[in-house]
Amino acid sequence: MKRYIILLLLSSISFLSSGQTINELFKSMPSEYLPAFSEANKTMLLVDSSLSVIPYALGEIERLEYTDTFLSLKTSEVGTMQIKILPLVNNTQIVALIKTVCSSNVCDSDIQFFTNEWEEIQKNNILPTIPPSIFFDETKTDTPGFKWSVSQIDIYPLQLQFKDGSNDLQVTFNIKKHLSKQDALKIETYLAKESIDVTWNKSTFVY
Repeated sequence: MKRYIILLLLSSISFLSSGQTINELFKSMPSEYLPAFSEANKTMLLVDSSLSVIPYALGEIERLEYTDTFLSLKTSEVGTMQIKILPLVNNTQIVALIKTVCSSNVCDSDIQFFTNEWEEIQKNNILPTIPPSIFFDETKTDTPGFKWSVSQIDIYPLQLQFKDGSNDLQVTFNIKKHLSKQDALKIETYLAKESIDVTWNKSTFVY
């Protein structure tokens, strides 16, 4: 029932026609998502196959992966961006934009969803909240040791990426790299997994 409600909400918004490619989307992307990177820069990055790095006013942009439906960029020494066209059940499409920042080997991502006009779509309608508890061994979460270990955590960094440009997300819990070696060893005792795959079913992501 929930899926049909989401589909009804999505159908009321103007989306991509099935023939639109990543080229058109990237060129029309508002400058706020990639400041100072001009339309000429975008065209050069996509059209000239001999150039994978484009210098611009704020540094360099490196093209990492590029297909008709997917674009992965290195936007700075610590930042990356992924743009993905996702198909819907009614032969239209939406856009996913992931920005990731990595610092001291810890990566944290933010994901947004858009129509073809780069109008933002409410995230919770498409990607359910991923609780940190999904990465822990549920048989150990009521122990005093687990509760103490979790109390030492001040952030829950999640790295999101469309692995190999597919429609599915890989979500990685980067907590061990954020902690001291001693605390990381304690947390490792309670971790069941460090990454999960989140599947796109042409209306929402499910895990």
